[in-house]
Amino acid sequence: QVQLVESGGGLVQAGDSLSLSCAASGRTFNIYTVGWFRQAPGKEREFVAATDWSGRRTKYADSVKGRFTISRDNTKTAVSLQTNSLKSEDTAVYYCGVEKFPHNWRNYNSGAARDFFRSWGQGTQVTVSS
Repeated sequence: QVQLVESGGGLVQAGDSLSLSCAASGRTFNIYTVGWFRQAPGKEREFVAATDWSGRRTKYADSVKGRFTISRDNTKTAVSLQTNSLKSEDTAVYYCGVEKFPHNWRNYNSGAARDFFRSWGQGTQVTVSS
C-alpha cells in the first residue's frame, strides 16, 4: 500500500515560486505513475501534472505548461512539483496520488485523469496573492 504526504505549500505573491513535494512511504512507489492535482474553492479536483515510474514521461495541464515542472527525486522516493510564475488562479489545495495499477501510463487530461488515481494525501495549501 502506498501512503503519500504533500508538503511545501504556503502564501506567496504573484510571480513567486514554490516547490511542492509528494513523499511516499510504500516500497512500491517507484513502479507507479504519480499525479499532482489541485482543488480550488467551489471547484472540482483537476489534473495538474503526472510523471511515470521512471520519471521519463511527463504530462501537464495546459494551464500550467511552461510554468510547472514535475520530477522524481534520484532515489524515486518522492515526486516534486516546481511551481513558477504563480498566479492568483493557482490558489488551491494541491494533492498527489498514484495510478490505480503499476506501470500504467494513460493519456491524462484535466477532465478525467482524477478517476485513474488513488491513495491521495491530505493536500498542501497554495495561496497566491496579488
